[in-house]
Amino acid sequence: MKTLNWVFAVLILCLSLLPGLCRAEDLTSLSSEASISNSLLDEAIWLAVAIIPLENSDALASPLSIPEISIPVSQNKGFTQVAVANIPPKAAKAEEPVSMIADPLEPINRAFFQFNDKLYFWVLKPAASGYKVIFPEVVRVSVRNFFSNVTTPIRLVNCLLQGNFKCGGTETLRFLVNTTLGIAGFFDPAKKEFNIEKKDKDFGLTLGVYGMGSIFYIVLPILGPSSLRDAVGYLGDLSLDPLTYLPISTWIKIGVKTYDQVNETSLRIGEYEDLKESAIDPYIALKDAYHQYRENKIRGR
Repeated sequence: MKTLNWVFAVLILCLSLLPGLCRAEDLTSLSSEASISNSLLDEAIWLAVAIIPLENSDALASPLSIPEISIPVSQNKGFTQVAVANIPPKAAKAEEPVSMIADPLEPINRAFFQFNDKLYFWVLKPAASGYKVIFPEVVRVSVRNFFSNVTTPIRLVNCLLQGNFKCGGTETLRFLVNTTLGIAGFFDPAKKEFNIEKKDKDFGLTLGVYGMGSIFYIVLPILGPSSLRDAVGYLGDLSLDPLTYLPISTWIKIGVKTYDQVNETSLRIGEYEDLKESAIDPYIALKDAYHQYRENKIRGR
């Protein structure tokens, strides 16, 4: 009789675990295998505790007198809650893949990269270093402010072309304040006194805002990294540059642009060197840095 009692107990245990196994199968996609196994084990232990007293009970005098054993509703609910609670948090949205720019002209681009690299270290950097020794930083920053103020039409028109009228208003206000209070733009009271920041806009960004992609990478002699879109944009910006329309010779215009570049380089000596030192392939590093910078400018307009 004792053996029969244990047979019926095992049978009841199996029948009682069957719903739990079904629930486990349904929840496979929602919980980890470990959480389901632990929950089923809890039910098995509970049932075993409920069945053990049957061993010494007279209730099993006949197979038909087996008392009904049911799992409390709260236990079922508890199992479901534990299973859901053990679901790993939803994975964070995967970061957007880093966009790459096509480079079908890589051999030519690398040749121009080497040319620009030598030009920087052999000509531009020595000239900028000597210029830096002669003129203090406050003078060089004032020269930068002047050229920035002169090229306001480029930024202003591109703000309007991008439909950003607030940006256009900001550039107009900056120009008025800096041209008057800033003494022809040599100083930047718009930023220092009124916290009005310059908006860095150009025609290449405008084309990007309208959906034009970079198309492919280009390294321009002297000018440096670019793309087909930004090269076209550069030509558009030249048409908005007041220097283009001054009644002076082309050589003087080139001289003014060269001086602007030397002055700017004197304020940024070391940046290019750091990039080269930290990069396995400086060409690839500069290409990726340029492309990501331009794409971020378009997205963050």
